[in-house]
Amino acid sequence: MKQLFLTLLLLSLSGTVIYAQTYKNEFGFRSDNDSYLAQGSDRYYTNGLFIYFRHALDQEKLDPKLEKKTYEISVGQKMYNPISGYAPDPTRQDRPFAGYLYAGGALNWFYTNESILKMSAEIGTTGPNSLAEDGQELLHDVVGFYALDGWQYQIKNAIAINLSAQYSRLLHRASNKATEFSFEGYANAGTTFSGAGAGILFRAGGLNQLFNSAYTNAVIGNNAKTKALVKREVFFYAKPQLNFVAYDATVQGSMFNNDDPVTFGVKPIVFAQQIGFNYSSQRFTVDFGMIFKTKEIKSTAKAHQYGAISMFYRFN
Repeated sequence: MKQLFLTLLLLSLSGTVIYAQTYKNEFGFRSDNDSYLAQGSDRYYTNGLFIYFRHALDQEKLDPKLEKKTYEISVGQKMYNPISGYAPDPTRQDRPFAGYLYAGGALNWFYTNESILKMSAEIGTTGPNSLAEDGQELLHDVVGFYALDGWQYQIKNAIAINLSAQYSRLLHRASNKATEFSFEGYANAGTTFSGAGAGILFRAGGLNQLFNSAYTNAVIGNNAKTKALVKREVFFYAKPQLNFVAYDATVQGSMFNNDDPVTFGVKPIVFAQQIGFNYSSQRFTVDFGMIFKTKEIKSTAKAHQYGAISMFYRFN
């Protein structure tokens, strides 16, 4: 009887440790596509695919002001069309055909006061070397979409080197821990994208601290310092954001030459509204978001919107 009691106690403790375990690594992807909104559109920023790996460093070795530190490796591709992927007449294109392919790395500092600093760098290419034409042709063949025409006028090859800094900070969390407001800001500088922006993030539901939340890609940990508020996050979020666009090579062409077949100027001020839903356990994250943007291009191009699906798995 005593042995049975001890066995049950050990199993119970073991189950508790497993249930409360945090994982050091995270792997997953994000897919962007305007067809996710079921509007039948295939234009402007039409598709994006990004793959991520993240790892949390030993938190016991960090400065007392730091709650967590992680690094991130990513690869990604973006595709851009005019009003349609079938636009054989360049005089009727309201945006260039363009692609962007990159590999990148980032460091994330999560502070105990729930502020976050992220520094990242990407290196890649625009133009035919981005394989965007091949990627979109494959996608259309697989799902049975229409034939493409117009990529022969895409922006030309150019080396892409882009740097980014992002800063977030908790502004207010309700006493019941169910709603909160945060500030988010960023600045980009590079040969493909340059600009800055700022917005206010609102979240409502079962929330963790920003240094433990799936929204900030901070569920992973390594010798965690502070216990999460909830074991599973389920929340709605909304983020209005004002963006200043200084340069966008996918619209304006390469900054090193001016012989791209089709280019336009950019709208310097773009307003974006993002809304979404997130579910996250200790192992998995699933997120669906919708992004709405005002007009971005000095042409007959209209405002644009697209959906984003993210899935992540954590492990040791």
